[in-house]
Amino acid sequence: MAAMAPPRLASLVVAVMLAGPGCAPASTMTSPSSPSSSDSPAIVQIGAPVLRSRAAEVAPERIASAEIQQLITTMIAAMRSAPGVGLAAPQIGVPLRVLVLEDRAELMAKLGPDELRERERVEVPVRVFINPALRAIGDETRTFFEGCLSVQGYTGLVERSAEVEVTGLDQHGQSHTMRVRGWPARILQHEVDHLDGTLYVDRMLTRSFSTTEQARARFAGQPIAEVLRLLGL
Repeated sequence: MAAMAPPRLASLVVAVMLAGPGCAPASTMTSPSSPSSSDSPAIVQIGAPVLRSRAAEVAPERIASAEIQQLITTMIAAMRSAPGVGLAAPQIGVPLRVLVLEDRAELMAKLGPDELRERERVEVPVRVFINPALRAIGDETRTFFEGCLSVQGYTGLVERSAEVEVTGLDQHGQSHTMRVRGWPARILQHEVDHLDGTLYVDRMLTRSFSTTEQARARFAGQPIAEVLRLLGL
């Protein structure tokens, strides 16, 4: 049986779906910066229907509710516990258009300066997007390996736009925009795909699909041009 949302989170989903507008005052809003690891649910794995459906919009007046605020806190805790650099609500069994992202120095510690430069990977503080809208900036693309917390143990090369702009609501219901290049742009594209029922395996260069261990052993530290050559791509 595919991983399912645990009972506490399943109750959260029901409450979110049934709650009416303005069901909680603004004073119930909490900061997403310090979630407890005890809030971390299991990550839903590939094959679960929730990963293959378009997630529902969140009404702006519901963002202040205790249910949505708890969802955000739970998502950040799950992302950090995994650990990962992004997470979409469907990955913990909640079919709502909410994503979080954060990239920290410790997650990049095993990458050399050349790898960081090629990926354009930089630290990103925790960000929350509700009902995000993404657009590519220009036609420039980049291809790199991607993994996914919902496809554990595997990786594949995915071509993505090099620069994107995402606009949505934050955890306070305020509109905000993030325009980024490189790895942050890849994270956002990956997570917005989740909200549309798309996984990286739908976009990957299938010849590159591999276990994470095999890919690391064969390609770690090599520039992407050499990886593509070795794979005959």
